[in-house]
Amino acid sequence: MTTHDRPDPATAAPRAEERIAGDLAVVVSQLMRRMRAASSQGALTPSQRAVLSRLYTVGPNTTAALARAELVRPQSMRTILAALEEQALVERAPHPTDGRQVIFSVTEAGRQAITSVRQAKQSWLLDAIDTRLDAAERRTLAEATDLLKRLVQE
Repeated sequence: MTTHDRPDPATAAPRAEERIAGDLAVVVSQLMRRMRAASSQGALTPSQRAVLSRLYTVGPNTTAALARAELVRPQSMRTILAALEEQALVERAPHPTDGRQVIFSVTEAGRQAITSVRQAKQSWLLDAIDTRLDAAERRTLAEATDLLKRLVQE
């Protein structure tokens, strides 16, 4: 077989798995954008929402730990936390064992904000499922959701 007989990888048809992976990535991204739009929390950026949600779910944490968890530089995390603190959504306290660090936690206003965001997303998604899918499609979606859970398990 000469090099002229081999299919060109750039023009070869994608495998079914490659097409599924690409389509899934696009659809999940679109779904997340739609849910974010449905839960518009005024002045919060997606990064601020993510940090607020992490603090709400995981609990108080340091700037460095939050930066690692969110895959951003500590300087960027400090900017995010400063904006959240300015809006009274998070508060700082001295680290119990390391005087050089502070611990950030969610305030009551922050808890209310994140709860509101989550409820708006859930409402939009529930309405979309209820109005756009029939019973058989809802069952298929439930099965697909189980498969997606398996994909993200570590």
